[in-house]
This record gives sequence, C-alpha cells and structure tokens, in this order.
Amino acid sequence: MALMRFIKNPRILVFLAAILVLAGARELRLSDPPLIASLRDLTFDAYQRIKPRQPLGQPIRVIDIDEASIAEYGQWPWPRTRIAQIVDRVRELGGACIAFDIVFSEPDRTGPAGMLAELKARQVPGRDALEKMIASIPDNDSVLAQSIAQSPTVLGFFNDTRSNQGLPEKKAGFAFLGADPSPILFPLHAAVMSLPMFREAAEGSGSISVGVLGDEVVRRIPMFLNGDNKQQYAAMALETLRLVQGMPSYTLKTTEASGEYSAGQLAMTSFRVGQFEVPVTENGDLRLYFSHDDPALYISAKDLLTASDEQLAPLVEGHIVFVGTSAAGLRDIRITPLGESVPGVFIHAQIVDQILSGAFLNRPDWAIGAELATMFVASLLLVGILPFAGAVVSGVLGAVVGVILLAGSWYAFSRHGILLDPVFPLLTAGIVFLAATIFNFAYSEREKRFVRGAFQRYIAPDLLKKLEDHPEMLRLGGEIRDMTLMFMDVRGFTPISEKLTPEELVTFLNQLLSPLSDVILSHEGAIDKYIGDSIMAFWNAPLDVDDHRTKSVRAALDMIATVEQLNRDDAFGFKASDKGLGDVQIGIGVNSGDACVGNMGSSSRFNYSVVGDTVNVAARIESSCKAVGWPVLASEETASAIRDFALLEAGSIALKGKSKPAKLFAVIGDEKMAQTAEWQKLSQTHAAFLAAIAKGNRKDAERLKRECLDAGPAGLDHFYEELAASGAGRLAAE
Repeated sequence: MALMRFIKNPRILVFLAAILVLAGARELRLSDPPLIASLRDLTFDAYQRIKPRQPLGQPIRVIDIDEASIAEYGQWPWPRTRIAQIVDRVRELGGACIAFDIVFSEPDRTGPAGMLAELKARQVPGRDALEKMIASIPDNDSVLAQSIAQSPTVLGFFNDTRSNQGLPEKKAGFAFLGADPSPILFPLHAAVMSLPMFREAAEGSGSISVGVLGDEVVRRIPMFLNGDNKQQYAAMALETLRLVQGMPSYTLKTTEASGEYSAGQLAMTSFRVGQFEVPVTENGDLRLYFSHDDPALYISAKDLLTASDEQLAPLVEGHIVFVGTSAAGLRDIRITPLGESVPGVFIHAQIVDQILSGAFLNRPDWAIGAELATMFVASLLLVGILPFAGAVVSGVLGAVVGVILLAGSWYAFSRHGILLDPVFPLLTAGIVFLAATIFNFAYSEREKRFVRGAFQRYIAPDLLKKLEDHPEMLRLGGEIRDMTLMFMDVRGFTPISEKLTPEELVTFLNQLLSPLSDVILSHEGAIDKYIGDSIMAFWNAPLDVDDHRTKSVRAALDMIATVEQLNRDDAFGFKASDKGLGDVQIGIGVNSGDACVGNMGSSSRFNYSVVGDTVNVAARIESSCKAVGWPVLASEETASAIRDFALLEAGSIALKGKSKPAKLFAVIGDEKMAQTAEWQKLSQTHAAFLAAIAKGNRKDAERLKRECLDAGPAGLDHFYEELAASGAGRLAAE
C-alpha cells in the first residue's frame, strides 16, 4: 500500500517522467540530428559575430582578380603569360610564397599552340610561313611553368568524383603520433588539378575545396584528405606554411579518447607543421575563427602589374601571397559565420592568419559530457523545486539558471576559445519544466467536473449550428491537398479609381466581380476572398473536384470572354462618360500543387482559407501577366494537365520573391482552337521562334515573329514583343 501511494504521488510521477524525458533527450543529443547541430552552429556563429577574431597584421596578402582587373585585361581565363607575369612580379617584390586558389586544368588556347590549331583548320594564304613563325614563339603554358619553377609556388586541386584526372602527386611527407588517422580523414576519390607540367614545377600541392562538408556557411575545413591511392594530402593553406618554413612533412597526432563524433574510437587531436601546433576536430577539420574581411588584405591584380615597386614592395615582401578572385562572374563567393560574403581565397588566407595568430576554437572531448550533465542538473533542479515554490518562482529560478549557463558558455569562448553549447541544455530544461507545469495543472484540475464551453463565444454565428453538430471542426489547422489556385486582378485599377467617385468605384467593382464570381462557381471553384479589385479562388477543396486543373483554366478563359462582353455592352458606362476610361482589362494567374487548406486565423476568429507556396506562386504568376503580354498565364504544373489546349510557351520568368524562375504558358484558347489548322501552324512557328531566340539569331527571330503574328489570333502583338525583347534571358534561365 505504501508503494502504491508512493507511485501515485504526483510529485514522484513528475520526477520519474522528467527522468524519462531526459533519457530520451540524451539519446537525441548523442545522435545529433541536423536540427540540433544547426542550432549549435548558429549559437557559435553568434559568438563570433559578437567577438570576431582580431587580425594581428600577419604577413599575408591576396592578389585579387577583381572586376577592375577583368575590365583592364579582358574576360577570364587570362593567357598563361599574364599569370606568369603575376608569379614573376611577386617573386621580384620578395614574396615568400605564392599559392593559387585557381586550377589550370586545361591547356591555354590563346597561345601559339592555339593559333597553330586555328591555322590548320583554315585555308590561310602563306600559312606555312605563319606556322613556322608562330612555332618559334614560346608556348604560354611553358612560360608559366618556368615562372612557377623559379618561385616557391603552391598549386591547388579540388575534390570532384566526376574527374578522370586521377589524384595529384604527393609533395610532402606525413608522420603520425599514435595510430594512422587515414580512415577518419576526409576521403579524396578523384581530383581536378593543374596540368602535369605545372604540378612538376610547383613545390607544393594542396586542396582548395571549402565547404566540402555541405554547410552553406563555411565553419570547418578539412586540413588533410586521404586519397584512394593510400596517400595523404594537406590543405593549400597548410602547404604555404610548410614551404615558407622549409619543412618536408607534417606530424599528425591521434588518440582514442571519446569525442563528439567518434566516441571510444580513433580521433585526431592536433597536427604540427614546422613550429606551429594546431588543434583540430576528431576527423581533422580546423574550426575557423574568422576576423572581418579587410580591404587592406587585397591587392588588385591590375595594380600588381601596373603599380611601382615602391608602392608594392612593403605590401608583398616577405608575405605569403594567395591568388584568387572576387569577380562576381567567376562565382567563388562564400559565406562566413560573421554573415559576410567573401571570395573563396579569403578562406585560405584566414586559415594561415589564424594559425600564425595562435587563436583557435576548440571543442574538447569532454564538452558533450559536460553539456549533458548540465542538462540533467538544471532540469531536475527545476522539477524538484516546482511543487514547493510554484510556477512563478520556479520560472524565475529557471531564468537565473539560463543566464548562468549562457554566461559560462560565453566565458569559455571569449577567454579560452572553448565551444560549449548552452542551447540544448536550456531547451531541454525548458521543455521539462513546461511539461511538469502542465502535468501539475492537469492533475489539480482533474477533480473539477464541469463543461468548459469558452470556445463557443469566439465562433462566427453562421458556423455555430454546424460546429455544434461537429465540434471536432472547432480547431485551427488544415490538411494538405492537391489544389489549383487562381488570382485575378484588374489592370490599371489605380487610374480607374482616381477618376471615379467612391460610390462609382464600388458600383464598378460589384458589376465586374459578380459575373466573374459566377463564372468561377459554375466551374466548381470556390471563392477564397476578394482583395480590393482582385479575386482569389481555388479548386478541389473542401470537396474533391475531378480534373480541377482543366476546370480552372476553362473558368479563366470564360472570365476573359465575360469581361470582353461587358466591355462591348458598356456595362460599366465608361464609353458613355467623359472620364476618359477605356475598356477594362484583367490578368489571371493559375498554378497547381499541394497547399494547406482549412480553418486559419486566430483563436478568436478564423476562416476557411488556403496557404502555401502554391498560393504564393499563383499570385506571382498573375502579377507577371503585364510583363509577359497576355491576360491568362498558367504554371507548368497546371499546363501539364491541359496539353490539348491552345498554349504558347512564354519561357521562364523570375517571379518576385522566388529564388528559381518558373516556366509559364500563355493560355490562348481551348481544345477547339488547338485543333484548327491555323493553330497548328502557329504552334510550329512559335517553337521555331523560341529556338531562334535561344540561338541568338535575331534575323530569323524577327521573321518568325511576323509569321506568328500573321498566323495567330488578334492581341498577340504585345506578347511577342515582350518575348522577343526578353525571351533569350527567359530561355537561358531554363
């Protein structure tokens, strides 16, 4: 009996439940799902933003192939002779080492070899003499190889499983303190690398891959890679440190201590390159501690080749020099935890700067154990105090505990570079505290036997009877359904509203929206809402609608016909008035896909509505009607179900607020139009017109445009003018 009373004690039950929740939280933390890891990374990113690493003026410089250099010397790639000039210039200015965040994987086509190949392909008078003269000119690649051989140079390679070039030659030796860490290093299966003549001339070779861990933000970089050829390779930044110190090898230190990623298994702890000892993660990654991007770090390649020795020597002499690009067109831009978009070469410079400065971020193997212990202590402390102190006092105590955890984590980071996660222990303690509070409240309410009908006074009167019969509907939320969404908007509504009185404007909207709504309902659509001069409608909810994509497009065509009839009948009185108003025009966008439909809003008032990306895209399509030049546009998802309609591809349109362009189709007519000989001719001519645009053949495109206009129905002039003007960009986006 005493045992039963003990078990039934609500305080004991809460305590036991908390222990079970904490046990589950421990297993969740050890499995480290992406969400938990992302929260931890965001916390450490915030620490870096609050206290970024302070640069100490280390001898590092970046030769930047920037926009000014591209403008001065032409588009990339540059002739290898110009790259050789950069190498020679750095050597002349006293640079300690030069490293390329660039791969020279193909022969230079702009040099003598390329010219000879071009001459052989053409019948040029006096070709033999020209070939003999050109053959006497040193090859561009040979010139660069000679320059590389005369300077301490590191060339890069990057990991690419699609490459058939094999793996690079080993330039450095590796020694191990402990077991061989090759099995836990980042694997290198195939590489894209520079031509053999360059690799032979260079003293160093290293990986230039950043973000290989799949992170959008660059936080960790593998310092060493293990190739399928059983050889190890270092990162390019490390190779520069090895060369400037004149060291032949690296020393990698391993242990079998437990860690976050390899508990009880082999793990790396640090490595040494010359005089520098560098701590790393279990699999050999360096946690980057970023300083802010500094314009003083960079020298434009243009300035390097044109400025005087007096200007450049203090900036280059004795420095490790990286060569990379910040030009937007070369697409080597990365994101740092500081929220900055930087050129990829900056990451390599940061690695060297961090090692030279001795400022490291470390997550020791005891970190996860300390975090779990903190989670258990904080959670059980709050649960133990709650029954005696009450929710308010316990909540204040919890806030104090949270501040202590955050302060301790920040102190470890700011003073010692140790990364301890406060977020997961705090979240777990908060969840346990909230669950315990709810359990106590529910237990105390168990003896109060009365019906709570508070929800009823928040419901609209017209739904009350239905909700009384089906109380399960009295909730927020919805269901995912395959639906078709339509948005209709009046073109030029602002000028219309400026010329009409408020009363006239309301009359106009009623005369327009009423018949259009009838059209939608006649095609089994549902009106979601009226937004000023716009209508939002949907199909296939709340009841199933067969072939809803086709019915929505038929409704759109009928709506256009209805507006045309209203204009002919002068239903709005615009022609008879002296206000200078012309025919009313509308635009309609249709999109299909999954959307969430149901009761939405607040707890006091909600409506049956639809939300989701499908809705947003439909609205964006409608707003694109004017730019495309046709009143009815459908997405590819909708058009796929109405291929027998008269459709014209309008290319891919960049929709406002969307990261990817959407392929749109202009709905010209229904199946009857599509079966006519005139339409068949237009369809074929239109396809040829798009092909001419894609190829950049303006002459053919202009001719085919005229043929399309001759073959098609009236009103396509604007559509083809817009397509001809911006169609190449649309097709390129595809």
